[in-house]
Order: sequence, then structure tokens, then C-alpha cells
Amino acid sequence: MSDVAVPPGFIDRALRRVTSLWRDIASSAPAGEDGIAAQMRACLDAKGGEVSARSRAARLAQSYLAGDHAARGEFLRALAGFDSDHVAVATAWESVAAAPDAEARATAKARLRRVLEPPRLRLLTQFTTLPDGVKFLVELRADLLARMRGDAMLQALEADLRGLLASWFDVGFLELRRIDWTSPAELLEKLVGYEAVHRIRTWRDLKNRLDSDRRCYAFFHPRMPNEPLIFVEVALVQGMAANVQGLLDEKAPLLDARQADTAVFYSINNCQRGLDGISFGNFLIKRVVELLSAEFGKLECFATLSPIPGFRSWLEARLEAGDATLLTEDEAKALREAAPPDLAIAAPGAEAGKAVEETAPQTLRRLIARRGWARVEATSKSLEPILLRACARYLLVESGRDGKRARDPVAHFHLSNGARVERLNWRGDISEKGFREACGLMVNYRYDPGKIEEYHEAYAGEGKRAASPAVRKLAKGFL
Repeated sequence: MSDVAVPPGFIDRALRRVTSLWRDIASSAPAGEDGIAAQMRACLDAKGGEVSARSRAARLAQSYLAGDHAARGEFLRALAGFDSDHVAVATAWESVAAAPDAEARATAKARLRRVLEPPRLRLLTQFTTLPDGVKFLVELRADLLARMRGDAMLQALEADLRGLLASWFDVGFLELRRIDWTSPAELLEKLVGYEAVHRIRTWRDLKNRLDSDRRCYAFFHPRMPNEPLIFVEVALVQGMAANVQGLLDEKAPLLDARQADTAVFYSINNCQRGLDGISFGNFLIKRVVELLSAEFGKLECFATLSPIPGFRSWLEARLEAGDATLLTEDEAKALREAAPPDLAIAAPGAEAGKAVEETAPQTLRRLIARRGWARVEATSKSLEPILLRACARYLLVESGRDGKRARDPVAHFHLSNGARVERLNWRGDISEKGFREACGLMVNYRYDPGKIEEYHEAYAGEGKRAASPAVRKLAKGFL
């Protein structure tokens, strides 16, 4: 959709990357190329050799970066228009069909592959010859992702660019680096900016996350050496963490990392919107497990402390639909008894003077919508078994549109990487965000090095979700 906003900060960041070298390169481009489409054709004609080609590519990139939202949209549509020649494709296909033998068919297929390749691929590749050209293409795709819905031409352009980036960002080309307090200030600032799971509030907070009992690792690409692609934050602790506020407490005593028996992955962040759908998070976790195992011999457990971002919205939808299976009769009775006196008992819409007792799902829905319910002991105690069982159902039973993958995106990420659902944590995240997303619940996913491949294959192939006996017991009535 053309009216979708570009990701925040995209233009400012991109314009800052247009260095004086880019301007110098662009200034040597031949004159007389007016209009975006004309500039693109000139780039494809490649007149004047390599230097001229780089100059035209730099000028074209500057045209995109300097444009407003509408102008950038027109740029992308012009770029998408450089598609395969359908007449040439049809002719080549007829040659394949008419080939009299295997040798002639192989030659015809080779020609078909050549004519199928759209000229825009060559245009995209030309940007890689520029300083920061790969990063430019990553952010170009971020813009495309925000605009392409309902636009077949932009979708085709995005598919071409995704294919290029997937090959360029193969995990074999990536470098795993540790980020610590001695890392360049520019990189630390980016870490703060990219942290989306648990916001870094101060430099003291950041320093705490990079202390001797903490680790932070990130993947980098050689063409984007100062830009983390994805990073993971790890706490070295004793026992599996159950509460993120305690885990990130700046006043907590420093632990001797050599005595830690558990590595808790508490925050994993994809940094580049333009690399969405190009997965290397599973490789990151496996590599970090290997590094930590080699460095700390006493580590026995590798687990996450993860958010459950879709749980509350799913739960409210089920409650609105009147799903009575979410509560037992005893729980429904306890819930009514624990409801605060000022919580209306009459169902919404009841006639004046005719109190109509609301259903247990209605009571539950309105109860969790109240701010501060977790601070009321009776309410919290009555809600705990209900919400824990509902969350176990959400993680182990509920599926997305394909009817197979876990509905929750974080659950899908870890299950597809070979983890199992280990434990649900009541009051795991008592922040406003934690209650807004998951009624304060968090989950531990455990990575058992000896079981990762087995769990991955079972989930990827059959949709089976590995879970501990305790979590399975919670979801027993729904499995």
C-alpha cells in the first residue's frame, strides 16, 4: 500500500549515509539523463565503462534518498517496471517445448532462464558497487515491505530483492562478534536503539547488561561491518530465571560467571527491517550455545526468558466469543467471589432494574482489563490457574492460519529452532507492557543441545511442539 509510512527514522539514517564519496561519484555521471526511468535505462545500457556505471548508480541512489514519500514510491514502481520481456519469454518457452532432443532442450532452457531474469536485478546489483550500497538495498527492501501489499509489481520486485539478499546474507558469510562495554560508542548506541524486547533506559542499564556475568553477541556482514544484523543478550545465572525485572535489576549482586549453571537468553532482536524473512536467528543461538559451553564448563542449562506477545489479544478474543472451556466450574465460582465489589455484575446492555448475571468469561475479560488487578491478592490468586492453563493451551495447541505453526510468533521462532516449552512464569514481567501483552506471564524455552535437531524436525515436519511434562499437564484438557 502506497500510503503506509516508511519505518521511523529510515530517511534520516539513509540520508546520513550518503557520503561525500557518493556525491563525488554521482557528480561524474554523464549529463542528459532526465527522469528516473531514463536514469535506470542509462544504468542498464552501461555506456562508458565501469566508472560511468558507478556514477550513474550513485546518482540514481541519490535520487531515491532525496525524494519524499511519494517520490520514493514512484522510484520503486519505475524500478519494478523493468521486468522480463514477456514476448522473449514466450518465444523461449516455445523453443523449449519444440526442442527435438535433450541437447537442444538444455540449450533452450538456458536461454529461457536468461530471458526470465528481469533487468531490474542488474540494476539492484549495481548499487552494491557503492560504499554502503548493501545497506542501501537492505533499507530499500524495508521501504518495499511497507508499501507492497496489494501491488503485484512491487511484490515481484521485493521477491527479486529478497532472493539477492538471502544469497548475500547466507550465514556462511556472517561474522559472530561479542559486544561488551569496550565496544565502540557508535555500536553501543545502536544496541540501545535496536533493543525492542526490554528497552534499555540508561547507560547504567546498558553497562549492567554487558557486565562480567552477562554476554551479548551479534551477527555482522562484511559489507555492513558496523551494523548488527541480529543480537542476543544472555545472563549467566544459577537456576532458570522466572522474572525479567529481577534478571535486569541493576542493584543485584554480581555473580561469578564461572559458577553459573544456566545461560538465560532474555532478549533477541532483529535489527534490520529489510532482512525480515531472511532467518539466521537459529544459527545465532546454536553458535552462542557452543561458545558459552566452551567458555564455561559448569553450564548445564540453556534457556530463554521470553515474552508471549500474542497471548492477551488471543485470550480476549476467546472470552469475547464466550469460550467457557477456559474456566472450570470451581474456577468460575472462585472468580466471582474474588471480583472487586465495584466490578459490575449486570451484563452490559441489561435492562434497567433487571440484573442479569454475567458469564464467567465476561467476568474474566473485564477483570483482566482492570489496571492493577495483579496487586489484589484474592484476584491474583483466583486468576493464576486460569491464565496459566489458558497460556499453555495458547502455546501448545493454538495455531496460525496454516493450522500447523504455533500462533505466537516468539513460540514459533524458538520451536522451529529446536527448543521446547519448559515452564510458564506467573508475574514473569510485571511491567505495563508485560500485562498489556501477556497478563504478566513469561515463558522459558529450553535448548537441549542433544535434542535440538529432534525437536526441530518434529516441529518443522509434523507441527509437534515439544514441551515439559509440567506444561503439558497444564494443557492436558486441550491436547
